[in-house]
Amino acid sequence: MGNRRQVSGTRFVAAPPEEIFTLLTDPSKHPVLDGSGSVQAARPGGPERLELGTRFGMDMKMGAPYKILNTVVEYEENRLIAWRHFNGHRWRWQLKPAGGGTEVTETFDWSTARLPLAISLSFFPRKNKEAIERTLDRLAGIFPSPVQ
Repeated sequence: MGNRRQVSGTRFVAAPPEEIFTLLTDPSKHPVLDGSGSVQAARPGGPERLELGTRFGMDMKMGAPYKILNTVVEYEENRLIAWRHFNGHRWRWQLKPAGGGTEVTETFDWSTARLPLAISLSFFPRKNKEAIERTLDRLAGIFPSPVQ
């Protein structure tokens, strides 16, 4: 049945996990991937590469502009990265080698949030599921399959 406080999407991407992980661990590239339209830019002075415990800020916009500070809370080189912000929910990326490329799963997990019921009752799970699908489409477009 799965966790009711998570939404995710999975897509095959025609690139090795190492190339995708390099993109995911560079906060300056997050606006290129973001399918929600809310991630605007990495905050100046932040890290160039994410690893476990790294804190990084992003300029965001959902109606009005705002700033968010994230912390990397899960990390396995070339396989897994997840970050959370003050409310505790997580954005997780899992990479699994598959058939000459990578199976990429992005998850919005609010089971660790401070107010998970509030998120469950909001529009965020549905909107984030839609944004995950668009994000995975963008990622797959960055690494198109070779013509056969």
